[in-house]
Amino acid sequence: MTTVMPRRRIAHLDMDAFYASVELLRYPQLKGLPVVIGGARRAADATFQTLVGNRALDSVVPSDFPTLAGYVGRGVITTATYAARQFGIGSAMGLMKAAQLCPQAILLPVDFVAYKHYSRLFKSKILEIAPVMEDRGIDEVYIDLTHVPGADIEGGRQMAALIQNEIAVLTGLSCSIGVAPNKLLAKIASELDKPNGISVLEPHDVPTRIWPLSCRKINGIGPKADEKLHNLGIVTIGQLATKERSWLIHHFGKSYGAWLHDAAWGRDERVVSTHSEPVSMSRETTFDTDLHAVNDKAKLGSIFTKLCEQLAADLHAKGYEGKTIGIKLRFDNFKSVTRDHTIASHVQDAAAIQKIARQCLMRVDFSRRLRLLGVKVAHLRKVGSDAFELKNANHTSPHVGAVIQANGGSQQQLPW
Repeated sequence: MTTVMPRRRIAHLDMDAFYASVELLRYPQLKGLPVVIGGARRAADATFQTLVGNRALDSVVPSDFPTLAGYVGRGVITTATYAARQFGIGSAMGLMKAAQLCPQAILLPVDFVAYKHYSRLFKSKILEIAPVMEDRGIDEVYIDLTHVPGADIEGGRQMAALIQNEIAVLTGLSCSIGVAPNKLLAKIASELDKPNGISVLEPHDVPTRIWPLSCRKINGIGPKADEKLHNLGIVTIGQLATKERSWLIHHFGKSYGAWLHDAAWGRDERVVSTHSEPVSMSRETTFDTDLHAVNDKAKLGSIFTKLCEQLAADLHAKGYEGKTIGIKLRFDNFKSVTRDHTIASHVQDAAAIQKIARQCLMRVDFSRRLRLLGVKVAHLRKVGSDAFELKNANHTSPHVGAVIQANGGSQQQLPW
């Protein structure tokens, strides 16, 4: 007797403007208006207590809320409503720049306590319907619908509508869902009909619905890879699909080049994992005022040391160690720069992290003032997962020193 395997049905669910949507539950009078979330954090509603007095929050008229007009500060946007995005405002944009684009936009501080609460709510509802879910962050998940009864009706559209409706009833929030044979296509599909949309993709849809899109629509093609593709005359996914695997490997390396070829053709065999280890950990801070690498070297040095110590504490607390250490800088022109280096052994102590991070800093031009500094450790593993390597990693100074010497770091003078 032949067993017929069910068609693979993978969904990617993305909450619509999640932080902003949670805020609109609190302030429904702001629906349809340009609203940005960012800047300072707050305890729930504390920011507006003096403003509203004893009035109910949903009774405060929009004109009573603070706007971006005249904003002066270092804040960065976490997210924005769709009405604000129509003005060119987006995540990670400085609030001062957003103020120039849409001074009438209402500014609300972030409330991560509320966002995490609603994140737990919508994920718990999904698990009631489909038990195989991969958590990808506070506002998105992958769901394996393959063995869920009725999941293949209308290609998965009916099941997606059920999940969408259940979340809306429970939380009052909307989401967009893409359903496809794999994670790569499901991720793209969830972006095709936002907000509150459902898109179903099949393999035969790739030429007509996927190939006309820009390469950046593929999760895994970042700004640098996209720029290189542009320089090679490749703008759309369809143009990428015309390139031979060998040609892509020649230009992008064996692993990434082969992956680009598969991605352009919509191929992806990754499973929906219910447990995922963190890929990296990082700490960063945005300065109140731009800092000069030389004139403010004492302050920068203190901040740099503290970030390394905080990152080491995070690694210790969660039981991880890593072997790739990197830095992130953002200058006063908002240009970001990253550098990283991989060493022979995994480390988690602050001294080793700081030595390698300092080496990365030596490879940066500090002619402009700084507005952000960050430190990162990647290629993580659980402490003790390799007893032999761990034993040899107990004394990391020789490895660190060798890296600095090999890269000529001793010939450069870091200002701090």
